[in-house]
Amino acid sequence: MVNAPPPFIPGAFVGAEHRFRARVYFEDTDLSGIVYHANYLRYMERARSDMLRIAGIDQRAAMEAGEGSWAVTEIAIGYRRPARLDDDLLVVSTVEAVRGASVIIAQRILRGTDTLTGESLTEGRVTVAFLSPAGRPRRLSDDWSNRFTAIMNGETIPC
Repeated sequence: MVNAPPPFIPGAFVGAEHRFRARVYFEDTDLSGIVYHANYLRYMERARSDMLRIAGIDQRAAMEAGEGSWAVTEIAIGYRRPARLDDDLLVVSTVEAVRGASVIIAQRILRGTDTLTGESLTEGRVTVAFLSPAGRPRRLSDDWSNRFTAIMNGETIPC
């Protein structure tokens, strides 16, 4: 008898934090079983994409409508400890600032699934900007700005 896989569990908001779980697979590591440095950025990117989706910010619809797309314009990352093969990771994201065309998001990656007991592995600060199809900064809609502000303040996201 084959057991059915568990349902997909996306990230979730807990107050002002978006929490996203990930697991380290063999493809994420080097020959010593340690996560390759660029893959931490991938975990962070997946968490940010999940955060936007849950917040009701439809990246695909914006691209298909010719409105524009999100791009990382600045990133700072600090590595504290290595993640290893089969580790359970938790990416915690918080919105720090909402500007006219950009948002600053702080992210940290923990080993474990609890923000209180998890071991801090990596910390980053990312600026993402909404760009027009021509690549120029484009002001966030009032709806998106309100959603990011609600997230930043730990409030319920507007419907």
